Amino acid sequence: MSTNGIRLSYQRAGRGEPVLFIMGSGAAGHVWTMHQTPAVNRAGYESIIFDNRGIGGSDAPDGKYSLADMVADTKGLIEALDLGPCRIVGYSMGAMIAQELALVAPHLVRSVVLMATRGRTDRMRRAMQESEQLMRESGIRLPPKYEAVRTVLEMLSPASLNNDSTVDSWLEILELTGNGNSADGQAWVSHGGDRREALRAITVPCRAIAFSDDLICPPHLVSEVADAIPGCDFVEISAAGHLGHLERPEAVNAAITEFLDKY
Repeated sequence: MSTNGIRLSYQRAGRGEPVLFIMGSGAAGHVWTMHQTPAVNRAGYESIIFDNRGIGGSDAPDGKYSLADMVADTKGLIEALDLGPCRIVGYSMGAMIAQELALVAPHLVRSVVLMATRGRTDRMRRAMQESEQLMRESGIRLPPKYEAVRTVLEMLSPASLNNDSTVDSWLEILELTGNGNSADGQAWVSHGGDRREALRAITVPCRAIAFSDDLICPPHLVSEVADAIPGCDFVEISAAGHLGHLERPEAVNAAITEFLDKY
């Protein structure tokens, strides 16, 4: 389907009230189907996943993408599929999109799970993003084996890193899939400032989920979002890095479905 001048690839599964899943940067929507959408379908909901612009089956226009671009894409998808007001689960960049969507189009949003989110970028996270952008602009493509090791170190918890069989599995998967299939434009998606004061205007029920060992969106930044949004509750899942939804799926799924059932 086309929205906001972009053709977006999407899939629906299950029956019941709709839950829209918004993925983070550099990953296609099908990642949700490994653990999260089956759990939500079993809980009696319909799940809708899609590929953000720049990855998978969706259009990948040239240029640097903005958060406003991504929000407009998602808003158009909800409207085109007549999902609103719907429950939303957003992860990382997807959670940033969900936050802004709850602000600009609350009539389309019933409740939101904000997983591995943040309302500002601190010095370390800014340095990480700037280094990624510099690499993209330079046109350098690192060997898949190196990218796999770097990703594992950044994205997983010590509990996984210190388990040989777990590390072997992750390295193999990431090396095989590390083919640069995400558009460079996603590397520029950010809040562009401190959004904590703006988040106080969100009126829909929210839950913020943090992962204890997350280097990308550490718990202290996630808790700031929970503190800023009125009535937002906070859940921290232990022994999990930025890919906590894949490392600790049972705990993550329980936190998601419990909140969806409540709101």
